[in-house]
Amino acid sequence: MSEQQILRGVLDRWKSAVDAHEPHRVASYFTDDAIFQGLHPYSVGPASVAAYYDSQPLGMTAAYEIRETRRLADDLVLGYLSVDFAFTDRPTLTVSLSVIVRRVGDGWSISHYQVSRL
Repeated sequence: MSEQQILRGVLDRWKSAVDAHEPHRVASYFTDDAIFQGLHPYSVGPASVAAYYDSQPLGMTAAYEIRETRRLADDLVLGYLSVDFAFTDRPTLTVSLSVIVRRVGDGWSISHYQVSRL
């Protein structure tokens, strides 16, 4: 499986949960020890990911484009993306996102997530 396929497998599920405003489903795609850096101070673990996405406004959606990928090890893939977060009541916010996904059992989960506004 290519790096793009691995990332899309995880990120398509993440996007679906973000678009549906299902914070606990979003969090289920992260590892138990995931480092998460949204636009608030960083946190660790799925509970904090769920809390972050629960605080996002209803109607927020995400559209992503993978810019770069790197296979860091057999069980680690780095992705660098551009993400447009669209809202119902304000302009779209475009951010850069770096993720590291890790193989966990038969699947892949996000172990590092860092947003930046450039």
